[in-house]
Amino acid sequence: MDDALLSLPAHERHRLVSALATGSLGLPCTEAAVKSTLAGQSSPAWVTSVAAALNDLAAQGVNARGCAVMLRAVAEVEARHRKPDLVWSGPEVPGLHARDTRRVYEELFRGAERSVWVSTYAYFEGAQAFQALAKRMDAVAGLQATLCLNIQRKRSDTTAADELVRRFADKFWGKDWPGKARPRVFYDPRALELDGPGGVLHAKAVVADGESVFVTSANLTEAAWDRNIEIGLLIRDRSLAETLVCHFQGLIDQRLLCLLPAS
Repeated sequence: MDDALLSLPAHERHRLVSALATGSLGLPCTEAAVKSTLAGQSSPAWVTSVAAALNDLAAQGVNARGCAVMLRAVAEVEARHRKPDLVWSGPEVPGLHARDTRRVYEELFRGAERSVWVSTYAYFEGAQAFQALAKRMDAVAGLQATLCLNIQRKRSDTTAADELVRRFADKFWGKDWPGKARPRVFYDPRALELDGPGGVLHAKAVVADGESVFVTSANLTEAAWDRNIEIGLLIRDRSLAETLVCHFQGLIDQRLLCLLPAS
């Protein structure tokens, strides 16, 4: 089965299966029909790939209901074999197995080949926090990294938002980022509103190579990695990875997350 169908996020695959099973989407199909079925959730390139994959199955004699059965079977197999790893920071509990937060962060950074997305609310000692990722970017040509970071306005600070962003950028590029290759860095401008934060970027997550997803309560700090009691889940799931990346990319495309300027 084509990778475009195998990599569909679970909610989109469910829409596709339902449409194929009920006959509202027939085979062969048009890109417009696929786009309508997926309710505009997928990118144009993804819609094109899905339509092509479905039409390839149709050319091999598979009808719409047969395709629905195949996709359901794939989903069931994935659900049975997909098992997340529990990831903890803090004191160990004898007899219980769990991955270590610091080790998971560093393994994802050091093992990335194509792309890394990182979101965190806070980081301390940036040169140390980003060291593993920066070294990997310098060593692997073409590795793309995207960081989503929070820029916080302190209470009673009336400095203009543009100035706060400039100061953050100067510090990040001049002190916190230790590598030669640079990531894309985005921030949530709502946290800089003078009337008080309309929201902050509080998510803590990593997506590596469009396959591994780590969602955690731990920020990129030594305390969160080694001392605090933090919990997270690590799972290898292309559909979930695609969904998470698409969500962040959507925030960027709608300019809800803004690009940090170069210093």
